[in-house]
Amino acid sequence: MNSQLHFNKILAFLDGPDSPDIANPIHSTAGAANYGFKGALVGGATVFGWATPLILETLGTDWLQNGWASISFRRPTYPGDELVISLEPTGPEEFLLKISGADGDDKLRGEIGIGTAPWLDEIVDTEISNAAVSQTELPILTLSIAPIGQTLSPLGDPLSIPDAISYGTDKQKSKDELFVGEKPIAHPGWICARPIRFLHHSYNYSPAIHAKSRIQFFGEIQAGENIVTTGTFVEAYERKGHTYGVVDCSTFNSLGVEVIRQRHTTIFAVGARA
Repeated sequence: MNSQLHFNKILAFLDGPDSPDIANPIHSTAGAANYGFKGALVGGATVFGWATPLILETLGTDWLQNGWASISFRRPTYPGDELVISLEPTGPEEFLLKISGADGDDKLRGEIGIGTAPWLDEIVDTEISNAAVSQTELPILTLSIAPIGQTLSPLGDPLSIPDAISYGTDKQKSKDELFVGEKPIAHPGWICARPIRFLHHSYNYSPAIHAKSRIQFFGEIQAGENIVTTGTFVEAYERKGHTYGVVDCSTFNSLGVEVIRQRHTTIFAVGARA
């Protein structure tokens, strides 16, 4: 690593068909328009994932096993946006991460580093437990029933090898053998989105917008291995017409070792833009 500014460029894209029938209609043109957006929103975890090549080039693959990220999504990213991804050193093995649009405004802003994150102790460490069977009918998440302080249903949905390769190829356009080779590992973008799948294992909610993420990497997730994610619903609140939820979760590998701990902040009830 060195003290210079590092950057990449990418043209934002939306993978898959632009259909209002998708699970989260905020990622379709018609669905997003209902809430005052000019186009479909690219998923926040996907956008964060686009920074992976630059992060690995700068910090090395150790970041995937002993690194961290703390990011917030400040403005929508639309398909066709020209993005500049930059890393600016702020200390030993720490960098300011920005993904900015052509106008210079940040779409994503945060910090990344190697080692133990300074905020790790703030995240609720939920113990491992057996995965729960998925339910066909789930309660709709609202502010009034938000299970603050309660553990949620453990999710045992593993990442298959074909799905890992598909994620790396379709959502990230990656050619990195780490993510699309014969023995792929989970991509950081997929890991960033894991709490979304975890919360949807207990509650139904849509549309939603990814607001913030904090991720501590303790190790890699090998595609095809059995994993389980447990977690706690930490907080719910209203702000500027939106309703937010905060979930802390831990993901364990097939040996029962915690490999990821993260805090996920989502807007689970989206208010219309002024």
